[in-house]
Amino acid sequence: MTRPVVYIAGPFRGPDSWIVEAHIRKAEELAMRVAMCCAVPLCPHTMFRFFNGTLSDTFWLDATMELLRRCDAVMLTDDWYQSTGAKAEEREAREKGLPVFHSYEPDVWDVFSQWIASRST
Repeated sequence: MTRPVVYIAGPFRGPDSWIVEAHIRKAEELAMRVAMCCAVPLCPHTMFRFFNGTLSDTFWLDATMELLRRCDAVMLTDDWYQSTGAKAEEREAREKGLPVFHSYEPDVWDVFSQWIASRST
């Protein structure tokens, strides 16, 4: 069975390392919830958490956008709209015709599970 790959989008940067870590943890929790629905989460927050300052922001923003383009859907954190990067990712996903799920909507997990089931038939 081929499992859909779901990109996790939400804020990463913050004014200090405490806030950055809070953003990472939120994305990580969402990634686990996606995995529990039998989809494969792609969570750049956890992949690149220790790379801050290694290369330019432009490189990392371009890299994460490239990862998004290779995914089957996007799942947004509840605070995604506070992030310039996540807004660009949401826009890119919609332009590419990818399903975009809002993790905080009341019925999102039912809709998401149905979407996953529809892909495996």
